[in-house]
Amino acid sequence: MTRIALTLLLVLPGLTPALAQQPQGTTTLTVSSTLVQVPVQVKTKSGKNVYELTPDNFLVTDNGIPQTITLDDDTGSQPLALAIVVQTGGAGTAHINDYQGLGALIDAIVGNVDHLVAVVSFDSRPHILQAFTPNTTLAAKQLNNLQPGDNGAAILDGVAFAVNQLRQQPANYRHAILLFSETLDQDSDTTLEEALRLISNTNTTMYTFAFSSTHAAVHHEASKFNQYNPGPTHGCFNRDGADAEYEGHYSKQVLDCISQLAPPVRLATMAFVAARNALRTNTAESIAQLTGGEFAHFKNAKDLQNGLAAVSNDVPNFYLLSFRPQPPTPGMHTLHVELKGDEPHLEVKARSAYWIDDAK
Repeated sequence: MTRIALTLLLVLPGLTPALAQQPQGTTTLTVSSTLVQVPVQVKTKSGKNVYELTPDNFLVTDNGIPQTITLDDDTGSQPLALAIVVQTGGAGTAHINDYQGLGALIDAIVGNVDHLVAVVSFDSRPHILQAFTPNTTLAAKQLNNLQPGDNGAAILDGVAFAVNQLRQQPANYRHAILLFSETLDQDSDTTLEEALRLISNTNTTMYTFAFSSTHAAVHHEASKFNQYNPGPTHGCFNRDGADAEYEGHYSKQVLDCISQLAPPVRLATMAFVAARNALRTNTAESIAQLTGGEFAHFKNAKDLQNGLAAVSNDVPNFYLLSFRPQPPTPGMHTLHVELKGDEPHLEVKARSAYWIDDAK
């Protein structure tokens, strides 16, 4: 029997936590429930969504332990809270005009369900431009009238701010973020560890569209990566001779290797290190992978519009699996979602990690 699976660089199920953002970017998180929600998308090789699966088709393991799961069969009517997060500082000033005229695409993304939309901009710090509203026209108006910010590009601070805003929305709303930014974070107050824990503790799917950071910034950030590389120089972790699917996605190669080689007792720690490294070397892409969302590069308005059109088909089409972890031990947990049986023609995308805080 063949089983297919996709272990993404970090996915985060939604625990129902509470977040309080403190001065100087410090983030305090408290988990109030151990019900873990895992949005899962299943497609054919040609990219068509698959709709007819049941709970019996899925196998979910938590730190290597199979879990008893349930499947929400009414996800299509669940309300949506969408935060649009836009970089207006640094290199983002050159792309401000790309975000004009997106009203129809925003309407397509939220679909025909109850919805709330907000707009957040960021440069060296985040700014709320449009508080959550059911009126997508107001959100589009803000995108049409963005103003250049300072020289900052604090992506993680912008995402942390948006997640905090999302958590203040009604509990029955699913959460999503559209992030328009460069690829690398530039000097956020939110640390990589705080960001990883934040993303791991939220039921928010992130769809990121990124323009390239400068060559100097890429070289500087990439130079840090080898200091924390979790694994041997050669073998599974070696870039030379790796499968073509890993080209430009070394972080995914690292986590796939970990899933094959590491005993369960080390899996969570190593996954944490791999995820932190990925946030350092390509912030925008890693954020999307952590949540089971989508990532795409864009150079201009046409690229962005094409990418948003594709996302509008993915946002409403997912399976929502949930379980109560056994055992519910504090710390980081690694998730693995696969389909039972011989289904080589299907591709699975799901979150791959979450965090349980110590009981107070």
